[in-house]
Amino acid sequence: MPDMHALLADLAAEGDSLDALVAPLPAARWADATPAEGWTIAHQIAHLAWTDAQAVIAATDPAAFAELVEQALAAPDDYVEAGARESAAEDPARLLARWQDGRRRIVDALAAVPFGQRLPWFGPPMSAASMATARLMETWAHGEDVADALGERRRPTHRLRHVAHIGVRTRDFAFQNRGLEPPADAFHVVLEGPDGDEWTWGPADAAQSVTGPALDFCLLATQRRHRDDLALTAVGADADRWLDVAQAFAGPPGPGRTPAT
Repeated sequence: MPDMHALLADLAAEGDSLDALVAPLPAARWADATPAEGWTIAHQIAHLAWTDAQAVIAATDPAAFAELVEQALAAPDDYVEAGARESAAEDPARLLARWQDGRRRIVDALAAVPFGQRLPWFGPPMSAASMATARLMETWAHGEDVADALGERRRPTHRLRHVAHIGVRTRDFAFQNRGLEPPADAFHVVLEGPDGDEWTWGPADAAQSVTGPALDFCLLATQRRHRDDLALTAVGADADRWLDVAQAFAGPPGPGRTPAT
């Protein structure tokens, strides 16, 4: 059973980390380009605010969320990006306040979900813990884009374990998303956390494995860095292929990033 109190505290802290970067910015800086093509800092925050708002509805009003899903199915393919574009044009101070309010609301909404209840989503239904972990992963990943745009380097924390966990759990999805057959056997994943502790997934005697710094694995799984720029080691052909296609987020295969070196 996940510790929801600790998980939601980590979700709130991840939002606070990004808030510390954007809240002091003058309005003009919200138009700065980020590494995501066509997206400014305003787009990044607008996307998080939009998705948090959808998650609140999913957690508090499943019937209303079902209507949103119907709208999404009838909308153009860029339904999610359209939500970011519309809000990115908003006054930065108003957008910031709305995102901050939404962060508080999603924590409160997920805290009130009874254990075992599944929440509807644009993909498969998920538990409140999975929803919180997904929101933390997205907040961290988009926060990396904002940090890159500002030339900032954020200190990695224990919260990366949530991001790494999604990266591992989505292994088969990443293959299927590219039209590939997922490997039949589990991998052994061993990552070094920011404090030097070891995080592991899968059987220790697995024939194939992935090892390296947790930060590097999270950057790869969220497609914020190219694998050539990361210190990750794969043993086995399938594990090596996974590092080419890893994707922790839902949706079609992302374009990834070009090598920096």
